[in-house]
Amino acid sequence: MAGSAAETPTQPDAQLPGQLRASDAERDAVVARLTEGFAAGRLSHDTFMYRMSAVLKTRHRADLPGLHADLPATPQEPGRAAALLGRLRAAWPRPPRRTAPSRPARPAPSRTLPPAPLAFPRGAGDSFTIGRSAECDLAIADMTVSRVHATLERTADGWLLTDLSSTNGTRVNGWRARGRVPVTAGDVVSFGNAQYSLRAADGE
Repeated sequence: MAGSAAETPTQPDAQLPGQLRASDAERDAVVARLTEGFAAGRLSHDTFMYRMSAVLKTRHRADLPGLHADLPATPQEPGRAAALLGRLRAAWPRPPRRTAPSRPARPAPSRTLPPAPLAFPRGAGDSFTIGRSAECDLAIADMTVSRVHATLERTADGWLLTDLSSTNGTRVNGWRARGRVPVTAGDVVSFGNAQYSLRAADGE
């Protein structure tokens, strides 16, 4: 088989002004050309796999022709090419669309007893610990709360709550906290089964 990975052009990383994004239909057409070339023995296995990966990663229309420019135009073979194309699509599923991260929404009003109020710490400190241990800045006498459960940080943009791999987790407005989660007055936070409603510190 002819061809090698070294013959394959590399893809540019930067977005050039005016470049058009490659559509799914255009990528599928290049996949079909590569599939036909591989089935006809014009591409080695390594070159074929490399170019297939490059097609799925390519964002710009102008980058696609270089991936099959060395292949002659041949009539399609519906049976063999379509079957191989179907297997390749299954092997390389398209990644899900990314969505911008957002702060968890506040829960709808409930008829149950409201959570206990919890004021943000006052003073000039920047980091405060929360947990069952008496050494924490906020000690919570609840067995579902870990000894050192979470931290609350003051930043220039506001307060951030971080779970410290606690046993029963930390939640903000009913959502499990993963990483540093922004919190504001009015949010409902839970450490294990202990639930609080955040409010501004007195005098702030």
